[in-house]
Amino acid sequence: MKIVDYKYHSKDITQGIVHIGVGNFHRAHQAFYTNVLLEDNDQKEWGICGISLLSSDEKNVENLKSQDLDYTLTVCGRDGSDQVYKIGALQELIAGYENPKAVIDKIAERSIKIISLTITEGGYNLDKGTGNFDLEDEKIKHDIENPRFPSTVFGFIAEGLRVRKHRGNGSITILSCDNLQHNGDTAKKAFTTFINAQDDELASWVMQNVTFPNSMVDRITPSTNPADIKRLNANSGSTDKVPVYCEDFIQWVIEDDFIAGRPAWERVGVEFVNDVSAFENMKLSLLNASHTLLCYPAFLSGYRKVDNAMHDPLFTALLMDFMNIDITPYVPAPKETNLELYKKTLIERFANRSVSDQLSRLCYDGISKFPVYIMPNLSKMIKDGKDLKRITFLIAAYRHYLKYKKDSKGLTYDVAEPWLTSEDSKFIESSNPLDFLNLTPFKSYNLMASEKFTQEYLYYAEIIKEKGITAVLNTIVSKN
Repeated sequence: MKIVDYKYHSKDITQGIVHIGVGNFHRAHQAFYTNVLLEDNDQKEWGICGISLLSSDEKNVENLKSQDLDYTLTVCGRDGSDQVYKIGALQELIAGYENPKAVIDKIAERSIKIISLTITEGGYNLDKGTGNFDLEDEKIKHDIENPRFPSTVFGFIAEGLRVRKHRGNGSITILSCDNLQHNGDTAKKAFTTFINAQDDELASWVMQNVTFPNSMVDRITPSTNPADIKRLNANSGSTDKVPVYCEDFIQWVIEDDFIAGRPAWERVGVEFVNDVSAFENMKLSLLNASHTLLCYPAFLSGYRKVDNAMHDPLFTALLMDFMNIDITPYVPAPKETNLELYKKTLIERFANRSVSDQLSRLCYDGISKFPVYIMPNLSKMIKDGKDLKRITFLIAAYRHYLKYKKDSKGLTYDVAEPWLTSEDSKFIESSNPLDFLNLTPFKSYNLMASEKFTQEYLYYAEIIKEKGITAVLNTIVSKN
């Protein structure tokens, strides 16, 4: 298979973007868009400097550096055809756990106009119940008291901005690329709360010199395991140590609020708007919420890949009913968007055999995902007296997944919930299913105040344990 190589020369590129969190999604999405744009002679100042703050990224950092930061991206078509691209948008990669000063100096550089972020839904240090920034976190307290020796993304960016301000190197934009409601507003809340607690003078400068546009990002990008690396390289004829693969669908919608300038991403398909809310609501409520609804019941049924579950008519029907009956009334379509086509395309994307995403990836960190993808619409549904069976079933399935750690085939599994508190663990282990509704992502919604919700949830919690997930799912789908 022929690899589409980039045509620009790295010596001609300067860095205008710092990106924190150089994971697979960034390399398949923002770096992909930027890679195409760098072909234009008047856009050479928008190369990316990647920053990794986590020592767990060390192997990936070493591998990328060993191949001059270039990597291959395989785009998997829904028609079964693939295309491989060589990506060169990463011009530098700094390991903050090895050289924190280099991170701070890079953020302070005059040429850097944008700090973009993919630090996950849970990375903004917001209390999952209240939504407030947690100033009592031990790492946060350390960074507030020791500004020159940061350990968190908030400490690094604050110190970088402080040096930038001191050097007179101008304004900058912080661009969140994470799946959060109003992600720019969320980033602004997190970073300004931290900076206000640390440095009044810097806080005043940030108010005048930093913008936080909201954005919506979309491209399904699985994690890559050793078998994937071998398969991808065999298909492309490459020896890439860190290849990435993704679906053929891609979307990026951004509010055009860049105080220091921006790349002309609109030339390569990015949409700039005044308000991203409708796009964001559509994507989080339909795609991400459907992923959440799918992953726990499918995993408990014994599936491990998204496409395999989606070729089971039970799960296709579950998701279609969820999107059409439960969510569509709360999702006004953005202008010129065909919502029916969007939903149909989502089913096709989930079922893409070439992508074959991991259900474990979708199950990861439900504590951070439920407050973003599920709870806002659930609270409206309860208030409006809507049918709740699919979501009460989901929450009961989530409890079963966390509590019993064994699927319907008798296979045990590990749960990955990095933000689970010791109090949450007690609620999960409790023999009373109602205690689970006090879990961090649910407690502020007072679900026990709804008799309809609690009755249905208790019913599903008991019957899933008694009859198994598939038997229960059959009753839910057949009633529609």
